[in-house]
Amino acid sequence: MKRLFYILLLIFSLQSQSQTKGIFSRDPIINLENFDKQRVYWGYYLGFNTYDFKFDYINTPNVDILVKSNTGFNVGLVGDLRLHEYVNLRFEPGLYYSQRNLTYSGFTRQIDREREVRSTYIDFPLLLKFSSKRIGNIRPYLVGGVSATLNLASNSKSIDDNYQQRFRVKPWTQNYQIGFGIDLYLEYFKFSPSIRGVFGMNDELIRDSNPASPWTGNIGSMKSRGVFVNFTFH
Repeated sequence: MKRLFYILLLIFSLQSQSQTKGIFSRDPIINLENFDKQRVYWGYYLGFNTYDFKFDYINTPNVDILVKSNTGFNVGLVGDLRLHEYVNLRFEPGLYYSQRNLTYSGFTRQIDREREVRSTYIDFPLLLKFSSKRIGNIRPYLVGGVSATLNLASNSKSIDDNYQQRFRVKPWTQNYQIGFGIDLYLEYFKFSPSIRGVFGMNDELIRDSNPASPWTGNIGSMKSRGVFVNFTFH
């Protein structure tokens, strides 16, 4: 899927090269002049993500749990409702793939020391977009809101735990999101690259059956943190 995204991005770059030159010229031709006057419009996005975990511990550990993040893939839809000249309400349901590798200290065997946490998220964010005044074919914006996320790979229904090499998390989490981007008005469509931070608000960890488990016993809370880089097409 990453290779497919690179190919699509390359095609788009080649096709829009001449158009983007016009966007940043001194006197650009105004593209899609009435686009933002629509009450409702739709789009889709592709992008990348990198997820981490923020751990809070019950007792101060000698060594923290190390988290290695891997680059994941995003794809989703965009529904935009115009509330005001500078304010829009957005619904951006999407599918996110990610992977984090956890490394624990105090174990001699690799099978006990490492946990691979693969996640397949379905995200349901409700966001407010605050746009600046349009300058030529460019319009920066800020975006923020909340989301509910379903993890299809949570292992929450498994009766096995870390003693059987099974790391479990809760299926539903709530998050808040904040970010910024820029709308670029091309000849035939609007292209919006953006970057966004995602911050989990609730503890996601399902503890092992043994309260003294070396994998979960000292964890007070475990919350996701993520960064999204999305490319949106309207």
